[in-house]
Amino acid sequence: MNLDALIDERRPEWDRLDELATAKRLTGAQADELVHLYRAASADLADIKTSVGRTPAGDYVSNILGRARLRLTGTPENVVRQIPRFFALQLPAALYRIRWETFVVAVTFIAIVALVAWWAQQDPAYMAALGDEAQLEQYAEEDFVAYYSEHAEGVFAGMVWTNNAWIAAQCIMFGITGIWPVYVIMQNAVGLGTSAAVMNWFGHGDDFLLFILPHGLLEMTCIFVAAAAGLRIFWSWVAPGARSRGSALAAEGRALATVVVGLILALGLSGLVEGFVTRQDWPHAVKIGIGALALGAFLAYMLVVGRRAARLGETGDLTEYEAGTQRLVAG
Repeated sequence: MNLDALIDERRPEWDRLDELATAKRLTGAQADELVHLYRAASADLADIKTSVGRTPAGDYVSNILGRARLRLTGTPENVVRQIPRFFALQLPAALYRIRWETFVVAVTFIAIVALVAWWAQQDPAYMAALGDEAQLEQYAEEDFVAYYSEHAEGVFAGMVWTNNAWIAAQCIMFGITGIWPVYVIMQNAVGLGTSAAVMNWFGHGDDFLLFILPHGLLEMTCIFVAAAAGLRIFWSWVAPGARSRGSALAAEGRALATVVVGLILALGLSGLVEGFVTRQDWPHAVKIGIGALALGAFLAYMLVVGRRAARLGETGDLTEYEAGTQRLVAG
């Protein structure tokens, strides 16, 4: 196939199709012409892709066909039909792609918590600077555990859900800076490590773990995922590879924005555990088991369903029809 000859012959028809596709109004004759040119251009695109693969000319025709298709159909794809694909393919694929970044963030967070807790207990002056002895003892003896019962169960679950969902959304939205996800992780790790130090200082280190773990297993994992997604977006424009910085940032932003939806739902589940389970006088093994089950379900969705979606070629990004043809790159 002589691609140059095809372009010379068909270019006027493609330009005419683009003109009709973007026209504000069409007569009956123009609508018929649009349909005829659309079919012809579709055949041309099939010939180009079959014969020479992906080319700038093919991308040009593909974009024109997208606009013409939207003009012919008049409405986008039914949103209801997109929901199963989103939860079965796009969301788990996006989560799966950042599994290793999530692991690194989690290990770093745990290391900081442990380091802060250990260091604080080695420095009596630092512990004294946190508050007077009576206040710290009150916190360790009563306030830490009482915090989970201060509000009605539903109200408390809603409070922690909205707060944590907002933190996760910020990590992803402001991840482009490369600073905000790191700040959130550091702030939470230092705060948690300091709390652990105070609890252990007064001999209640076991209470700290037993009341944090039921909801914290899933809650903190969601924050790790959010931070990982934000840092992945940041890295996309720092090291875009063969793509332009703009296209790399756009692709990662679209793909990882879907993670926000998944984390909102997962944090809703951890909020239910924190509001309705953590405060109960049940055996700690039962409460931690419920939290572990919630975390297991999330990890199975992320790693097992996500792996299957990734093998099918999903990245979490929009389809070519939804996002438009990407720009060709070298390599």
